[in-house]
Amino acid sequence: MTTTPRVAVITGASQGIGAALVGGYRKLGYAVVANSRNISAGDDPMVLAVPGDVGVPGTGRHIIDASIEHFGRVDTVVNNAGIFVARAFTDYTDEEYDAITGVNLRGFFEVSRAAIQQMLTQGDGGHLVTISTTLVEHANSAVPSALASLTKGGLNAASRALAVEYATRGIRSNAVALGVIRTPMHDPSDYETLASLHPVGRVGEVVDVVDAVLYLENAPFVTGEILHVDGGQSAGH
Repeated sequence: MTTTPRVAVITGASQGIGAALVGGYRKLGYAVVANSRNISAGDDPMVLAVPGDVGVPGTGRHIIDASIEHFGRVDTVVNNAGIFVARAFTDYTDEEYDAITGVNLRGFFEVSRAAIQQMLTQGDGGHLVTISTTLVEHANSAVPSALASLTKGGLNAASRALAVEYATRGIRSNAVALGVIRTPMHDPSDYETLASLHPVGRVGEVVDVVDAVLYLENAPFVTGEILHVDGGQSAGH
């Protein structure tokens, strides 16, 4: 009988939603591999900090290898790292395209591929959760963000595809589509305006996202789900 705890790998874990997810999974008793471009070790021996840019080839494999070497396994991956740039489509630069697709797509692909390989080797299932945006289904002229839709829309589709592909082997795959969440990426002076995007009349809080991800973690009959945490934004306005 193994005494190794279940292990969650979380990207974009240095601040905001990612940092809160580290705490959420630790409260569930998971060991955590926390990745971000700039992240340093803390006091908790059950949290392994692995710095690296998931948009750079090879980083995803390195993160999963570190989890296997340090904790011996991988049970959950939360693909939280992402770049969001709201800009008119014709104003996006080639450099922005490379950065956004690198983190949002390559990061998801490399981390998830290496993690699923390990989950299959372990033979006892696993879980992928990918952070997406409700703008995929509910485009808004006030928030032009075609590259978010291009990348995150693909991730929604891939999440469903992986759910079906690996269902019989106990690996689940879900996504959480967010509205505007109160995180360091937003200027606090914008929140009043951003709140109007949601029918509930407020922006989301980090705890709303953590609760949604942990619900999916504890829902073994749920896979292929795109769970909207967006204050009703995807339903209409």
